[in-house]
Amino acid sequence: MSWSRDEMARRAAAELRDGFYVNLGIGIPTLVSNFIPSGITVQLQSENGMLGMGPFPFEGEEDPDLINAGKQTITELPTTSYFDSAQSFGMIRGGHIDVSILGAMQVAENGDLANWMIPGRMVKGMGGAMDLVAGVKRVIVLMEHSARNEPKLLRRCTLPLTGKGVVDTVITDLGVFTIDRGGMTLTERAPNVALEEIRQKTEASFAVRSGLA
Repeated sequence: MSWSRDEMARRAAAELRDGFYVNLGIGIPTLVSNFIPSGITVQLQSENGMLGMGPFPFEGEEDPDLINAGKQTITELPTTSYFDSAQSFGMIRGGHIDVSILGAMQVAENGDLANWMIPGRMVKGMGGAMDLVAGVKRVIVLMEHSARNEPKLLRRCTLPLTGKGVVDTVITDLGVFTIDRGGMTLTERAPNVALEEIRQKTEASFAVRSGLA
């Protein structure tokens, strides 16, 4: 069985370490805030000016003034701090964010990322993705493996790039891939997902970690 969105978010949260400063993109990555492993403390940063985001609020406890970059209501923590967007992007561009977890439309086998626009469709803005992938120490893409039966892990991206060679790890509903100078490697499969299914749904070339086949 492939991972659900919550299971994907939980798997991505397992990549975090105590003391990390982490930026969560819109979409599936926002769910990661609900699955921070016990025993560690991470600071979740939002480019709209918040450091120390908590999990999503329970129904009836929403505060319309507390939102993330995707305009979703969130909670604050005792350690939460607020600042303007210039300071927020200063943190990002200055290399002070350890990990960015964000979605993608396409990822290439060499780590290229396309996640900000589709030509011919209206785009409200590029958001902070270009700054994030250029400024953070590690980029994790969290996305569904395919869209409308079309692969999203490709040999080369066909959409406008957000960044070249910036992706370190990709977590999809089918498995986990790492990307380095040696190319893309499948390091983990979702439970009961066959390797053949992953190959059929992946255009990118990838190696398979020893013992995983």
